[in-house]
Amino acid sequence: MKKHVCDVLVVGSGAGGLSSAVSAAHRNLDVLVVEKEPVFGGTTARSGGWMWIPCNGPAKRAGVEDSPEKARVYLQHETGDQFDAARVDAFLEAGPKAVEFFEESTALKFDLGPTFADYHPDAPGGMPGGRSIVARPFDGRELRDEIRRLRPPLSEITFLGMMIGSGKELLHFFNVTRSPVSAFYVGKLFLKFLRDMALHGRPMRLMNGNALVARLAKSCFDKNVPIWTSAAVRELLRDKSGQVTGAIVDTKEGVVEVSARKGVVLAAGGFPQDPVRRKALFPHAPAGYEHVSPAPPGNTGDGLRLGEAAGAHVDETLPNSAAWVPVSRPPRSDGTLGVFPHFVDRSKPGVIAVTRSGKRFVNEANSYHDFCQAMVRTCREEGQEICAFFVADHKTMRKYGLGYVKPAPVPFRQHIRSGYLMEGTTLVELAGKIGADAAELEQTVARFNAHARNGEDPEFHKGSTAYNRSLGDPEHKPNPCVAPVEDGPFYAVRLVVGDLGTFAGLKCDEYARVLDEAGKPIRGLYAAGNDAASIMGGNYPGGGITLGPAITFGYIAARHMSGANS
Repeated sequence: MKKHVCDVLVVGSGAGGLSSAVSAAHRNLDVLVVEKEPVFGGTTARSGGWMWIPCNGPAKRAGVEDSPEKARVYLQHETGDQFDAARVDAFLEAGPKAVEFFEESTALKFDLGPTFADYHPDAPGGMPGGRSIVARPFDGRELRDEIRRLRPPLSEITFLGMMIGSGKELLHFFNVTRSPVSAFYVGKLFLKFLRDMALHGRPMRLMNGNALVARLAKSCFDKNVPIWTSAAVRELLRDKSGQVTGAIVDTKEGVVEVSARKGVVLAAGGFPQDPVRRKALFPHAPAGYEHVSPAPPGNTGDGLRLGEAAGAHVDETLPNSAAWVPVSRPPRSDGTLGVFPHFVDRSKPGVIAVTRSGKRFVNEANSYHDFCQAMVRTCREEGQEICAFFVADHKTMRKYGLGYVKPAPVPFRQHIRSGYLMEGTTLVELAGKIGADAAELEQTVARFNAHARNGEDPEFHKGSTAYNRSLGDPEHKPNPCVAPVEDGPFYAVRLVVGDLGTFAGLKCDEYARVLDEAGKPIRGLYAAGNDAASIMGGNYPGGGITLGPAITFGYIAARHMSGANS
């Protein structure tokens, strides 16, 4: 058996794993990253890439007034009985330091989302913006040949493969047919995209989570940290005292025994593709297969199983075991179904959501996590299948798109032919297509329209918070999130529950050390990202509450392994 010796072995190549690798390498530790899939980046590479870190440097430079105390109040409110004071305090202390470290010492640079509000901005300690940051766009050519091993973005959230940033850039795409400035901006990006596809076979302007992974990977390669792909960890190694000392890794060249002098970091992405653990922890998936995830197929809970075999404890007490998001299933050309997470269309004026009862059930512009909780609760109360439908009229659908269906001038009839987009000349006809109560749907829309013409929603208050409004249409007055649904034909897209990562994970302490059943640290074993139990208490307080703690606790783990306190 081949042998490899290092200081730190990192299992997984998403944000949690790569941040711990980069941080450890900068503390002069010898690091190895192993990834079981043939590409690196994990779920992070498919994600929006936002990181929720209060009091971050970009926010301070922009003049945002925040404090660790205020953020702590917010997290205490959001997590309730699940508030973990020691880990939350560690996160709030180390988060800004991690951002400063990455900005000053690595290829990772950040942009602020100044209007990207906390998801409950009116709660105690909530903020209308300033806590969410995203990796700056990155030129993939800087990765050279390694770009071939970077996991591509989720195809359903690209436009013909081109990555689109959020915020102002997304507005340009929505306004491409109504603004010469937007048309010029989008046209320039599209020409660069075509050039890259012709020369490189993939886009080189990396955005969102793809940019985050690329920047972290570039930082790894700059410090001579190898990333082994197609390298699955078979088991962890322990000495007679129980300390984790390395792992057995299956590689394309054969089995390798890796010794890790300082520790092993589990960062394999949680369990969104593990039907066994989903069956146990996802109430809406009683067989484990009813759930749909945009996560890569390799996120099957390896980190949790490795930890359990070493005596670790998986925290299954959270009220929600994952970060829920409504998803739809556009058919692909190969006959399989894609996964489209609905981030933006929920907030647009003229879009409402109904169950098969034909009734609305939620403020559609609230967070995707809150949306799904309301959908599951309502469908159970109604005794219906757990699904819902976005409904919009022709004007709204062509202006903003609906799910995977892009706005004008992009054609949409192919989505009707595929069955993804359902169309009805009248609401009654549409109700027949989606299997909803026709009379109730007509009444729901009539009741909504009576107030929507004035920009009001007295039933669910869509557009009432800074977060609601941040994803609406700022040019639509008086409420950027509310418009009537009145001019047929009418359209609908079917929604089911998906996830943006799992919350249930290995119980850890404030140093990212994995704990055993008795609550004691397992020496030599750390966890970051979704392999660690979420500090958010099963809730979703703001954009980036998985990736923000991921890079922070990756930084904390490296700091602890190096023996440093700061």
